[in-house]
Amino acid sequence: MSDPLVLAVDFGGTKVEAALVRPDGTLVPGSRSRAATGRSAEVAALEASVTQVVLHALASLGEGTELAGAGVACAGPIDRAAGAISPLNVPSWRGYPMRALVERVVTDAGHRVPTRLEMDGVAIVLAEHWVGAAQGAQNVMGMVVSTGVGGGLISHGRVIVGKTGNAGHIGHVEVAGIVGEETFGNPNVLEAIASGPHTVAFARRGGFTGTTGEELAAAYAAGDPVARSAIERTGRAIGQAITSATALLDLEVVAIGGGFSQATPDLFDIIRARVAEHHLEFVRQVRVVPSGLSGEGPLIGAAALVYRADMIPA
Repeated sequence: MSDPLVLAVDFGGTKVEAALVRPDGTLVPGSRSRAATGRSAEVAALEASVTQVVLHALASLGEGTELAGAGVACAGPIDRAAGAISPLNVPSWRGYPMRALVERVVTDAGHRVPTRLEMDGVAIVLAEHWVGAAQGAQNVMGMVVSTGVGGGLISHGRVIVGKTGNAGHIGHVEVAGIVGEETFGNPNVLEAIASGPHTVAFARRGGFTGTTGEELAAAYAAGDPVARSAIERTGRAIGQAITSATALLDLEVVAIGGGFSQATPDLFDIIRARVAEHHLEFVRQVRVVPSGLSGEGPLIGAAALVYRADMIPA
């Protein structure tokens, strides 16, 4: 009989994905799929998207292979105790019982297994610590820079979840001296400045005519001064947030993933340069590195909620 597998679900501001993940942190070929979420999606469509990707993954469960559990990583905020989510970039889901939905779909498909739900930042930092860029480190922050900006924390080898499950929400730390968009009613937080859509919005105010992060990245590579100014601003804001987190937590490594973090390799140079300006030596020592897991990190992290459950507070 094959080793038991874990169903991994990653729910974010633009898409939901699911896959089966092996005990070594690799995805089962053919089990991964995605479906749209988004700011304008209604409840029924979101439920259908989650159901679709979960059933696709479960269809790849081979004969005689057991399912060990399900891990669900969601954009925050979340209510960990209730298994409910209120993702900022998906307004129609406020207090939505996501854990119960996944449990119901899995049970209806004939599998009775435990389901764990955590904020996506927790999943990301677990993945990097397990098989990614932060292996061997004991004090780590994992970050996502994408449609939103999220994070998760490991301190002394243990995940920090906080009272409600939202510890590590680095995207909503205020960044002094830089003003972003009004999306959340507070333009001073990191996500309002440094997410992909908000970086594009800033560039458009300066005359950039594109509408996507990919177009902004292409303009940056071509030397467009507006695109360069926008991405440099984002890098400085991320670096400033990292220095604040490191001053508080004495971090060893910050691993950053997410689609917009890959806009240009220069982004990491800009972030590191901002960190290097800090007045405290121990803060300047933090290593800022790209995710070691590419686009698979969120799903590997969702599976780690089951495989690495011993690192997470009950």
